Amino acid sequence: MAVKKFIRYPDKRLSVKCDLVSSITAKEHEIWKDMFDSMYNMPGIGLAACQIGIMRSLAVVDVGDGKVEPFEMANPKILYSSDIFVENQEGSPNLPGVWAKIKRPRAVTISYIDKNGNQIERDFVGLWAVSVQHQIDHLNGKMFFDHLSNVRRKMLINKSQKLSKQGLK
Repeated sequence: MAVKKFIRYPDKRLSVKCDLVSSITAKEHEIWKDMFDSMYNMPGIGLAACQIGIMRSLAVVDVGDGKVEPFEMANPKILYSSDIFVENQEGSPNLPGVWAKIKRPRAVTISYIDKNGNQIERDFVGLWAVSVQHQIDHLNGKMFFDHLSNVRRKMLINKSQKLSKQGLK
């Protein structure tokens, strides 16, 4: 287990769809452990494998509210999205120092392969739903700022790049 380095935007891997996982092996478990270590070190509430340069459809989520256990997922896919939206501050260690309010469906039903290799359908609400959607976006080559207008997106990217040049995160 190890804390991995986050790749930085505009690394092209962040805009590419990840490869699907055909089965759950010891390698996937090792990647998930490193992802949890990296996520907790951030600290954050979710992480997609591509964020640490692993182009496999793997993600972890832990909102830390004590209501739902942290969990691993492979090949997650949104099956249903609520018509009710919520707005949350979102950010990414791949574009450090900036956040934006993003509107997402309040509830989702997703399908994924769990750590035991079982195909699961599961409902998520609130911050859990937001984090799951955020990770699925990453796995599909999309960043949180892709939900913003072109002007707002450029402002965020420029601000993060300016902070990086100043040595700030």
